[in-house]
Amino acid sequence: MQEKILTTKKRGMAVLLLTSLLLLLALGGVIWGAFILESGGYPILFIVSLVVLCLGWIPYCGLRILKPQEALVITLFGKYVGTIKGDGFYYVNPFSSSINPAAKTTLSQSGDVTTVKMPLSANGTSIEVVSKKISLKVMTLNNAKQKINDCLGNPVEIGIAVTWRIVDTAKAVFNVDNYKEFLSLQCDAALRNIVRIYPYDVAPGIDTTGDGMADDGSLRGSSEVVAERIRHEIEDRVKEAGIEIIEARITYLAYATEIAAVMLQRQQASAIIDARKMIVDGAVGMVEMALEKLSEKELVNLDEERKAQMVSNLLVVLCGNRDAQPIVNTGTLY
Repeated sequence: MQEKILTTKKRGMAVLLLTSLLLLLALGGVIWGAFILESGGYPILFIVSLVVLCLGWIPYCGLRILKPQEALVITLFGKYVGTIKGDGFYYVNPFSSSINPAAKTTLSQSGDVTTVKMPLSANGTSIEVVSKKISLKVMTLNNAKQKINDCLGNPVEIGIAVTWRIVDTAKAVFNVDNYKEFLSLQCDAALRNIVRIYPYDVAPGIDTTGDGMADDGSLRGSSEVVAERIRHEIEDRVKEAGIEIIEARITYLAYATEIAAVMLQRQQASAIIDARKMIVDGAVGMVEMALEKLSEKELVNLDEERKAQMVSNLLVVLCGNRDAQPIVNTGTLY
């Protein structure tokens, strides 16, 4: 199904004025024809004016008003006629109808459904009339957070915000049953398909690009890359619905509650190990420098046993969690 843009001129105001004038003339004709009929004249004027008065409201059904970034998909007796776009006051075939299967469907943060309450009686009874107009504005879909297992099997909670718009109204209306529900479902499927490729944190031996080589890709560290892959995945899935995906962003990312505490301890342990490695490397360098300086300046001659004792004492002092409590030796070394 391809979109056809109707080149309908904006005749709405002209049709409104002419129809209203015709109805006023028909009303006058009925009144004048009644006088002629009473005086014994021919009832032709009365009959014609009455018919026009009874059927003259039909052109009003073809009046359509569009605001900027709105469109109407027009069908006539089930056949797709075309789409009108652009702001203005239009007139179309009064027997045609507007189609929008997603008119009553609202997406989170979209706000693209317009309802008008029309009173039916004086006791307050009313009905809600939903507009059949299709919004061409840029809209946002913020689906609920999903719990998905990453490539290591760890459950992860993740949420995304997708920015989208309709570029082909015919495909959106006729190729899928409800383009909003279709978009929401495909976003969930694409998110699940991409997240299962990545680990939450960088893990050894994981290939996230599909080239057969291990890399450093992760959900936490490569969020921009992951979001771009999700956008491409969604765009490929919704192309047949005439929807363009402008952007996809990760809005929430965390371990699932059942393993969050364990993973936090794991991260803390990893951070402690990395810090200890740095401290030990620095302490060994300082001990080495101290021995070299003592030997170079020949301040003290130490045998191997005393060197080993000195190295042990320095490492204890430099690597300890608490400040050292020195013991001063006032005697000899031996």
